[in-house]
Amino acid sequence: MTAAPPRVRLVRFTATELANRLTEALRVYVTAMDYPRSAIRQRAPLWREHTHRAGWRGVGALDAGDSLVGLGYGYLGARGQWWHEEVRRGLVDSGPQQLAWLSDYFELTELHVLPRAQGGGLGEQLLRLLLTGCQSDSVLLSTPEMDPSNPSRAWQLYRRLGFTDVLRGHRFVGDPRPFAVLGRPLPLEPPGTR
Repeated sequence: MTAAPPRVRLVRFTATELANRLTEALRVYVTAMDYPRSAIRQRAPLWREHTHRAGWRGVGALDAGDSLVGLGYGYLGARGQWWHEEVRRGLVDSGPQQLAWLSDYFELTELHVLPRAQGGGLGEQLLRLLLTGCQSDSVLLSTPEMDPSNPSRAWQLYRRLGFTDVLRGHRFVGDPRPFAVLGRPLPLEPPGTR
């Protein structure tokens, strides 16, 4: 297990501050997700558009040299947003209890930590900072389905923090991979209380 880099500083980003670091933030994203660098150009307009959504908030982790080593952001989910409508499509046969997740939620859109900074709790710190003060009833996210024999650090984090299954094996339009939608009520419990 690798430890997070020493002297990492957590910060809250305004939309402008994230926009000023957008290329750097997207490099963290493609590195953490092991995506091709071409994804930077594809995702940049979407990330910019997200910063204008209601309830947007962002956080970052900066190393001693002021380089971004981790980030997270999200906003209030709402009807008409692509992700909301995709999840709604997946839940339509699940009944009113599952659809209730879509009534008042914060969408955790992105949470990424560079591989060299993983394993020291930085993802949890970023997630906690991002959700502190969030006024929604719950938080929802989607993540590629888990390999039961080798759960990723992200899956381990979400389970440790009490995220439960909302929808499993969902296929978003345009992506052949199966995804899980996970959720949990807000606020998070203080560290060490679960």
